[in-house]
Amino acid sequence: MANLVIRGMPQGISETTAAVCRSRLLRDVGDMLTETGLKDVEITVTTSPNSNSSPKQAGNNRSDSNEEGKEFSVEKLAEKYESDQSLYKFDQLVVSDDLREELLSAIELIRVEPKVFDEWGLRIIEPFPRTALNFHGAPGTGKTLAAHAIANKLDKKILLASYAAIESPLLGVGTKNLEAVFYAASRDNAVLFLDEADSLLSKRITSVSQGSERAANAMCSQLLICLEKFHGVVIFATNLVENYDRAFETRVRHIQFPMPNTEARAVIWRKHLPGKLPLAANVSIEKLAEIEDVCGRDIKNAVIDAAIRTARYNKDCVEMQELVEAVNRIKSARISVSGNSRKLTPEEEAKVKEKLKEALSKQENASNQENNGSSEKS
Repeated sequence: MANLVIRGMPQGISETTAAVCRSRLLRDVGDMLTETGLKDVEITVTTSPNSNSSPKQAGNNRSDSNEEGKEFSVEKLAEKYESDQSLYKFDQLVVSDDLREELLSAIELIRVEPKVFDEWGLRIIEPFPRTALNFHGAPGTGKTLAAHAIANKLDKKILLASYAAIESPLLGVGTKNLEAVFYAASRDNAVLFLDEADSLLSKRITSVSQGSERAANAMCSQLLICLEKFHGVVIFATNLVENYDRAFETRVRHIQFPMPNTEARAVIWRKHLPGKLPLAANVSIEKLAEIEDVCGRDIKNAVIDAAIRTARYNKDCVEMQELVEAVNRIKSARISVSGNSRKLTPEEEAKVKEKLKEALSKQENASNQENNGSSEKS
């Protein structure tokens, strides 16, 4: 039997961090044994370089890892999730009238809950009334701002957590983190905002073959349990709408955040050009609003970019051209990152055609030489 000894785990780290580290070591060694066919390996993990602690045995089962995960309660894990004051008010939200009305009606449950569920007795059929919303749409369309605005409208704090902060490669740890997030939101009476939640709401995998797939399915199942027990407002933010698990169709209200139209873009431009910002006389909100395929985040970043460049070059005011160029730079960078769907310019098309001709010509010459060589041999 081989021994693996790790001594000198840093003093001062939290017990939660130490336990997760030990669990991961046990799990990874178990994977190694499975892949290599080796016999059991004993692991010693200590906080003291001279410790004589008895080793733990890592086998092909995960019982040791599971025991480590049981050391911490949901209440303990919830301590790392804290709510904050909302950053935006509802009147800062620039959306269509229909979308604004949909958001307002979605949160009305909070106001009418005592009457509907207590006075009218509907708590018998729904013990845990909640508002569960899924904001889906392209990045920068106002999903995060809307979540803050709703929290402000309800006079509540907001608890933000992303899927990356909840998931774990260890089976069972991610589900406990998810449960802890909901517990923390209830503890603080806060609006729960789960960003980047596409993976949480995605379809469960039917033919599970890997540990990561089992963990993903477990997270989805745990989310359904948490939603059933949660009494409050939970908001998801996602970018894709095609791959949702059907179990969430009746449990979550889906609200789309489209790219702003011309009218909305004009309002956003006005809100992002404060009175103290020196603007040239040629700056036209109407013409800026005509620039298509830009969202609120793009406009905010364009204003900041133009202002910084104006200050760098010691100009007295921000020119219209500077704002337009800033928007175009942002759009070009976004297209470059996505790496798809951009049409080539005539110059680029000509270069591509020229390269194709060269490649075809070389291929044809090589083929002719090969044929000539074969003829000479025969």
